[in-house]
Amino acid sequence: MAEKNYNHIPKDKFTFVNEGERLTDQKFDDKPVSYFKDAWIRFKKSKASVVATVIIVCIILYAFLAPLLITSHEATFMVNMYAKKPARVAALHNVKGFDGGVNRDFSEKGLIKAVATGIGAEDWEGKGITLEQGLQSEYQPMLEIGEPKTIMGPGKKESKSFSGRIDSYLEVGFFYRSIKQDELKNILAWEEETGKKILYPLVENNKWCLDAQDANYWYKSNKGTPVVLDENGKAKTIEYGEGMMLEDNYKRDENGEPIYWEFTGGGTFETAQLKVRVLYYNYYQYLYGSTPDYIMGTDSQGYDLALRIAGGIKLSLLVAVFVCVINFVLGSIYGAIEGYYGGTIDIVMERISDILWNVPFIVVATLFQIHLSQKLGAIPCLLFAYVVTGWISTASRVRTQFYRFKTQEYVMAARTLGARDRRIIWKHIFPNSLGTIITSSALAIPSTMLSESMLSFLGIVKLGTAESTSLGTLLADASGIWTNYPHLMIYPAVVISLLMICFNLFGNGLRDAFNPALRGVEE
Repeated sequence: MAEKNYNHIPKDKFTFVNEGERLTDQKFDDKPVSYFKDAWIRFKKSKASVVATVIIVCIILYAFLAPLLITSHEATFMVNMYAKKPARVAALHNVKGFDGGVNRDFSEKGLIKAVATGIGAEDWEGKGITLEQGLQSEYQPMLEIGEPKTIMGPGKKESKSFSGRIDSYLEVGFFYRSIKQDELKNILAWEEETGKKILYPLVENNKWCLDAQDANYWYKSNKGTPVVLDENGKAKTIEYGEGMMLEDNYKRDENGEPIYWEFTGGGTFETAQLKVRVLYYNYYQYLYGSTPDYIMGTDSQGYDLALRIAGGIKLSLLVAVFVCVINFVLGSIYGAIEGYYGGTIDIVMERISDILWNVPFIVVATLFQIHLSQKLGAIPCLLFAYVVTGWISTASRVRTQFYRFKTQEYVMAARTLGARDRRIIWKHIFPNSLGTIITSSALAIPSTMLSESMLSFLGIVKLGTAESTSLGTLLADASGIWTNYPHLMIYPAVVISLLMICFNLFGNGLRDAFNPALRGVEE
């Protein structure tokens, strides 16, 4: 079939569409995107990774800023009297969860002893006040009191039980202390300046005192049951209820006035010791200049739990990051040499890795702690134990990636053009392996933190000092008592869980971001 010839069509029969007009005003950016910028663009597309990163940053900021924001005391500050207490902030005392309160069931004797703290704090002169007046006291530990329930005791004896909520800080109440006379002067001056009472009347050690060592039994009782004495000295039992008044058992002088201190020993005015009975809540303010505020409560020893957790996070993160950086460097160099050269070098180096890999880490860590910790310290020994075998997994991944990429065309082209081995390793092959290596290193951080917490929890590594502690040590301290004091377990466990989850999500985001196969791919 003959080919048609269209050359005979005149040019004036053709018209150009949009002649003289611009089809679009859009400008195309042909500026090349750098490797790390492209990785950042891809990383931002993973919302889970971004959220995880934000949480990690917040936890890190908390670890380093908490000691600066909590200015009322330092991390080494410890008060035994307030050990194992829940969260309490004076400014939020009416907010449940920050009132220092715990829910508890009380017997009638136990409830009377609890409310007696508030009654005694208001009745420092021994004149007697009612239950209703004591319940209104700012030092009253009972926050809530439920309706009484009748229960059957041994021998089918009926008794009353009360459910309630008590401020565990105010529950400490009164205690005895031996002080010097100059401190007595300072306390009296503080009382006059602030208008708050610290010193309260001493209690008689007689048959009406259940426990001479417990300063909270300031009222007359018979085997713990409060009583009042009639004109003939006969005891009458008091029951909890409206209008209840407790009869004090204070020491009094010949004029009937309460005695607030007594001489206990000492040769001179400066060394003489005086026994006093103090209200600890106010005594704490006298000693430390602030109310007892603990946003997460206190640990089993009386340290601020918020600061202890911040110190534990800081210690765990620094150990994990330091270990991962060292293992990243050692593993990258070792694995690159293995994978690039192969042959006999690879076989020899792999056998060395196999030997070290089969050495149990927990055995290495234990031996180092037993034999070297007293000379070098617990943390250096722990770091050394991690470094002995920690780099092997990174080296294995790098070796695998080098075997994968060293036969690629661009590597052969670089070798043909005369590139040295060092340049080929670090400029051509290693960047393509970076995604996998960074991901494994990022995932090694939570793994290191978890194993460090495990060693601390088991007591293999001793990190619980006044200056620092670890999250594992906090969990170990709480393991036997967490059912009664759940906050000791909840806060460290939540922090460890968040770090584990977020670092894993963060590592997944890094893996996709540094994957060269996805560079320039739009999702």
